[in-house]
Amino acid sequence: MDLTIRIAGEAGQGIQSIGMIICRTLKRHGWNLFADQDYMSRIRGGSNSFRIRIGDTPCFAPREKTDILIALDRKSVSIHAPTLHENALIVADGAEDDIAAAAPHFFNVPIGSLAKASAGKSLYENSVVCGVITGLLQLDPEAVRNVLDETFGKKGGEAGDKNTAAFREGYRFTRDNYRSDTYRLEPRRRGDEIIINGNEAVALGAIHAGCKFYAAYPMSPSTGIMTTIAHFAKRFGIVVEQAEDEIAAINMVIGASFAGVRAMTGTSGGGFALMGEGLSLAAMTETPLVVIDAQRPAPATGFPTRTEQADLDFLIHAGHGEFARVIYAPGTIEEAFYLTIKAFDMAEKYQIPVCIMTDQHLADSYRNVRLPDVGALPRERYIIGKNEQPAPYKRYALSESGISPRALPSWIDDVIYADSDEHTEEGHITEDAHLRTLMVQKRFTKKMDLLLKETMPPAASALDRAEIVLIGFGSTYGVMKEASESITGMNVGFIHLPQVWPFPAGEVRTLLENSREARIVSVENNAAGQLARLIRRETGIACHDSILKYDGRPFTVDEIAGIIEQRYIAI
Repeated sequence: MDLTIRIAGEAGQGIQSIGMIICRTLKRHGWNLFADQDYMSRIRGGSNSFRIRIGDTPCFAPREKTDILIALDRKSVSIHAPTLHENALIVADGAEDDIAAAAPHFFNVPIGSLAKASAGKSLYENSVVCGVITGLLQLDPEAVRNVLDETFGKKGGEAGDKNTAAFREGYRFTRDNYRSDTYRLEPRRRGDEIIINGNEAVALGAIHAGCKFYAAYPMSPSTGIMTTIAHFAKRFGIVVEQAEDEIAAINMVIGASFAGVRAMTGTSGGGFALMGEGLSLAAMTETPLVVIDAQRPAPATGFPTRTEQADLDFLIHAGHGEFARVIYAPGTIEEAFYLTIKAFDMAEKYQIPVCIMTDQHLADSYRNVRLPDVGALPRERYIIGKNEQPAPYKRYALSESGISPRALPSWIDDVIYADSDEHTEEGHITEDAHLRTLMVQKRFTKKMDLLLKETMPPAASALDRAEIVLIGFGSTYGVMKEASESITGMNVGFIHLPQVWPFPAGEVRTLLENSREARIVSVENNAAGQLARLIRRETGIACHDSILKYDGRPFTVDEIAGIIEQRYIAI
């Protein structure tokens, strides 16, 4: 089973609500799913869609073709007609002869009339559609209704009753008028799983890591991190501050971290550009800092609600001056959770900024994942105990390792000095040339040497006898994995980098040298092939080719497989 449903219409028609209700129901029926969204930067109108891929094996990425298109407006049919499978089904509210030409199968559902008849308003069309999908897939209607109640139940009273009535009317109409088992999904064994997206995974990872302060200015597609942490703030004693801008946000986080609190901020590329000076301030004061960059197409405002991977060079070189940093690029929902925890650990252990690169595709995509084993994830604090401070306490003491002692300021009897200028071991401003050299070596050279020993190794698969090796970072993991497994006629392996800085040059070089007979192809959502250039710079090995996409949309499994077959197998 590999089925893709696309729900499409205008912003304001409740498309996301429909999609999430069906996703939660499918999870309860034991099915694997991957869901992603395509939406415009507007509150009403435009053209939005919610795509759900359903499989009996884990799904990591979207497919190109749609099996069922649920169109809540007429223009969605023409927009998405090119993506339809040859035997696809269109469900829409309209005259059959207007739509039938777009697909061989058409189910005319009077969505608007059913909503008004059952609930009195077209506002409830989304609940009608939930009933229609339930009927098409022959899901347990009570299970869907329970999810519907959980979603809209907080509205209570009449509104809750009307949503239920609209759902039942959509289900009844489909049951009575669509007599086919083509899309029937039998219940499967339920697992211990949850459905979350990348933003929620980052937020939950931060909470588990002990984050107690989060400040940010809302910027798509990172805003979901803030709203998720805010949702749990009271339960876990977290302060969430919506700052007036990104400059204020990063400086608030630096202040909280300086005081001893684990803190984080999140933004997109445009906001991160404003944070550059703060990033350098954290490096100079050796204050732990965790920053999320949920990438979107740029320059400037670009496509606010689309996806891209064009900030790689930017993050590696962000901030003025030379200083140690770590940059993670999670490829899955699970990695987004675990790498956020690791980011806090590394930031505090080495007193450095740590950045996590996601993108709109990973941030807004949902999967069913197993509950994390948080009991196996220790949380260690790298702070000197209250009675362990050396006397006198030198916050920036030169050390063999490059790591200076760090205590909570409130635990120190003496005055604590911190300065953005170059400083002595005690924190006083200095212009001594020799001391400057030693401080740079401590903050940069020695820490980078230590960080190189803790790089996340690349994930590699099917490299034995591979004729093509795909290599990527971040959200390309899913399409590389599934495309490499689906291609016939050629052996295809892949390498994924969950950490891009410090670059794991030794591991990557070994993997590529062991695949010297293969064609190395980078897969990137940018126009410059930034990863391919980074690989060549750090390892001396050049990729033979790149598959690049920069139209604001994510890759699909079929798209990658098709490019490989056309470029390399067809010849």
